[in-house]
Amino acid sequence: MICKALCVITSLLAVVSGLATPTEPIVHAEPSKYVFAHFMVGIVKNYQLADWIADMTTAQAIGIDAFALNCASIDSYTPDQLALAYQAAEQVGFKVFISFDFAYWSNGDTDKITAYMQKYAAHPAQMQYNGAAIVSTFVGDSFNWGPVKKGTSHPIWALPNLQDPAEATSGTSRSIDGAFSWYAWPTDGGNSIIPGPMTTIWDERFVKDLAGRTYMAPVSPWFATHFNSKNWVFICESLPTLRWEQMLQLQPSLIEIISWNDYGESHYIGPYSANHSDDGSSQWAVGMPHDAWRNLYKPFIKAYKSGAMAPIIEEDELVYWYRPTPKNVACTNDTLPQPNGVSMLHDSVFVATMLTEPATLIVTSGSNQPVSIEVPAGIVTSNISMGVGAQKFSVVRGGKAIMNGKGGLEVKDNCKHWNYNVFTGSVAKGG
Repeated sequence: MICKALCVITSLLAVVSGLATPTEPIVHAEPSKYVFAHFMVGIVKNYQLADWIADMTTAQAIGIDAFALNCASIDSYTPDQLALAYQAAEQVGFKVFISFDFAYWSNGDTDKITAYMQKYAAHPAQMQYNGAAIVSTFVGDSFNWGPVKKGTSHPIWALPNLQDPAEATSGTSRSIDGAFSWYAWPTDGGNSIIPGPMTTIWDERFVKDLAGRTYMAPVSPWFATHFNSKNWVFICESLPTLRWEQMLQLQPSLIEIISWNDYGESHYIGPYSANHSDDGSSQWAVGMPHDAWRNLYKPFIKAYKSGAMAPIIEEDELVYWYRPTPKNVACTNDTLPQPNGVSMLHDSVFVATMLTEPATLIVTSGSNQPVSIEVPAGIVTSNISMGVGAQKFSVVRGGKAIMNGKGGLEVKDNCKHWNYNVFTGSVAKGG
């Protein structure tokens, strides 16, 4: 019996040995595609566990895999909120990773950054890629990740935000594994404002300079801000669908949505949370929901993850967005000048139809005459001249109205403060 058992063991070892030898390379399966959302920890000082859970489950519902937790070194509550975020993510089966905001961190903070990574890199809720913990940044181009990797027991996948993609060519000396681009809006670089539409020129530069390393591409629906320190708009009126169409063509390794909750720059896709610290952005974000953009993003995210070139629509719906006033209306109480770039905007109402079959879109904007547009199946964005007053939407197919709805905000020809944020809403079939 002993001889027989030994023979069996010997045979099994021979089989295992034949399957792989120490000299054979280990082949990793192609990583799955993931979609993340940029989350501003700096404005959620008072968040409780339930707040984190609510945001995460809402994000999960449209296919978002993780939050990139933008955090600042100067905020005393950063450690507590990171701990809550990781706890909530583990509880609901979500993932998170830290995005160090180098508007506050510096190259001299290696020890502090290493301590954070050592604490969370192997956490069950930490987002892993290629068997390593993802970490990212806002700027921080010159930070050296080598010492952090050496000081962390779990592998790290460093994807810093590079302002110039050419910096990726020297990235091996800083131990980066890829890069994240912040160029989610039409720009020549930095914060320069150029007419749309958005192109993929920055994506192509990053992919070229990364030379096979991981590219995390940015997706954002909007940009408008009105602070004394930053006061401009980017021209991104068709961006909610155009950028996703580009992503389906490019099929980048990873995508990060900018943002989940940055109300200050008007590109939030998450619910407007009352439990956040107001930096003054409530002036243009309160009463301006962006929830409908999540309806629009969901089929695009699904298509991206499956490698499809176009989203599949299973139910008829439309999503609209428009500003609360024409661009040159006089605002009586504003102490700041009109934001830079406004002259390039269009006074239009934008409607993305999500159709299972072709139909006719009819939009009545204020006192303007109704405009009819023949739209095909799939997701198509149309724009119609803006009129002051109520905004009405309908979709007709086969002589019957399958959708009818009214915009949740009337366009006005007066205002107290400049507001170049947009109101979004949706109309479902039968509505």
